[in-house]
Amino acid sequence: MNFVRYICTLIAGAALALCSFIGIAVADTIKIGSFLAVTGPASFLGDPEKKTLELYVDKINEQGGINGKQVELTLYDTGLDAKEAVTFVKRLISEDQVDIIVGGTTTGETMAVLKEIEKAGIPFISLAGASVIIDPPKKWVFKTPHTDAMAVGMVYNDMKKEGISKIGLIAGAGGFDKSCMKNAQALAEGAGISIAIAETYGKGDNDMTPQLTKIKNAGVDATLFCGFGGPSSIVTKNYAQLGIEGPLYHTHGSCSKGFIKGAGDAANGVRLPCAALLVADQLPDDDPQKTIGMDYIKAYTDKYGSDVSTFGGHAYDALFIAVEALTKAGTTDKAKVRDAIEATENFIGVDGIFNMSESDHMGLSLDSFKMLEVENGNWKYLY
Repeated sequence: MNFVRYICTLIAGAALALCSFIGIAVADTIKIGSFLAVTGPASFLGDPEKKTLELYVDKINEQGGINGKQVELTLYDTGLDAKEAVTFVKRLISEDQVDIIVGGTTTGETMAVLKEIEKAGIPFISLAGASVIIDPPKKWVFKTPHTDAMAVGMVYNDMKKEGISKIGLIAGAGGFDKSCMKNAQALAEGAGISIAIAETYGKGDNDMTPQLTKIKNAGVDATLFCGFGGPSSIVTKNYAQLGIEGPLYHTHGSCSKGFIKGAGDAANGVRLPCAALLVADQLPDDDPQKTIGMDYIKAYTDKYGSDVSTFGGHAYDALFIAVEALTKAGTTDKAKVRDAIEATENFIGVDGIFNMSESDHMGLSLDSFKMLEVENGNWKYLY
């Protein structure tokens, strides 16, 4: 039996040596894992993220890979199920043995997996929006989208410019919605904003007229909607149907043409902070994000023939922050890659210019936002 085992060991060793000689060893790849809500209620977020990752992983491999190694992307569709997200992250770590994870379409999915991420000690760059993901900082967790707190701050700055002081809030029951509502209430006094009324709606609600009627009767100057997805269009339509005076504000959760198409003419006049990507062609020529944004738009539309959204942009930035970190680290050693991500400096992405640190695992400042207004079914750059 020992002789047989010895012969098998020799054969296995020879096979591994042969694989290495002809260049197909597993070690010659860098493995990036992802879990996204490609289908389901958040597909308008996850689908462009998936397409972006696949598009640019192919481009990276065509250009020689990272540190001479080809990139292997392993991606799972959660369908916006947080339990599935946990299952897939465990699989990415233990079975697929990925080197880094880029994903987590929504705040709920992201928060559900953080325990597994931290336990495994694997670099993770989330594509979700809530500030709670990186505040307080968690050793292995980073993110690329602006936070909901930043979006609220940008909205409040615009309200002050417009002479608005008394507002209503409306939000859903999801993780992003709750975080946004909490930050909107916490930041109001310091911004000189008075919240006259705050209303919520439940999961699956398809008519927010009752809540908006209460907001209308409160005599507000403007209303801030905290949410994303289908409710963004429903709230906007109901707002117009009720003839509520004062502008309707959204956060960056609505920075997609899907929102405009869903809300139709009711979307006109909505003001919201978004990434520069959506108005790259309207930016001044000396804006450092203009070229990056225009290049991404061309590559994406050439490949898929559809409009870009900021959500695909979050995936673009996350992927290339990971690529830069892997390149600088010169290895897939997880601790060294994590340190390289944390040291990201002056990285020009489509979401902004990233400068991360031990205390800031996102690295974007408020001026990375652009204030937009929907006009005639398109984005209009305000400032």
